[in-house]
Amino acid sequence: MNRYKALRRDVPEWFRNDPGGIEILADPPLVRKARRSAAPRARRGLPGSLWAGLRAVLRPVPVGVVSANRYVWYLRDPVRFPDGRLGLYDRLLPPPDSSPGVVVLPLLGEEAKVVLIEHYRHATRSRHWEVVRGFGDPGATGEENVARELEEEISARPTTVVPLGELHPDTGLCGHRVELYAARVGAVGALEEGEAISRAVAVTSAEAEAMVADGRITDGFTVAVLYRARLAGLFTSAPDGGGRA
Repeated sequence: MNRYKALRRDVPEWFRNDPGGIEILADPPLVRKARRSAAPRARRGLPGSLWAGLRAVLRPVPVGVVSANRYVWYLRDPVRFPDGRLGLYDRLLPPPDSSPGVVVLPLLGEEAKVVLIEHYRHATRSRHWEVVRGFGDPGATGEENVARELEEEISARPTTVVPLGELHPDTGLCGHRVELYAARVGAVGALEEGEAISRAVAVTSAEAEAMVADGRITDGFTVAVLYRARLAGLFTSAPDGGGRA
């Protein structure tokens, strides 16, 4: 809890309470009640109830900073919901000193074909067609993060970078803010095998959107940046046809 208290002091915007929202609690008695309310349900019968009550007192559900690393901070906040219930609410946040992550739509050559990479993801234990993306480095600008991610993942250098706005990837769990970009590149080189990127393809914008429509692309970041690029007028009608990058 000491780390959590220091975080409340140093990053107050993470703990702002707005009228009508979910209130983060600081009063110790209310925090204790919130922790007890999140304890596992008691088994039926008097012995089960007594054991559950004793466990809630002796080993209450932990709150505060559950874990933290250079990419993600995992917080469990004691809260009061708008209907008056007390409980705990988990959320994931970027480190306090980080810059926003970036999602980069690489557009290859004069035809501006969309470069997609096949990326194995640990969370889903499966492969996904995606665009380039990554966490932001502390103190780096969006353009610097774009250039770094392109170099790391597909050994490409941007000739033009086009901002496409921002995205909150999962407002129910994540406090991350991600910046979307398109980047024109002249070539694609070696892929980052250490991140489980197995191959890259270059397809027309129409093909990329067809992959979204038929379910071959399910990654939310990729769907979002393709849509933003369409709204920004970066896609023009072109005959279908793609190939390897």
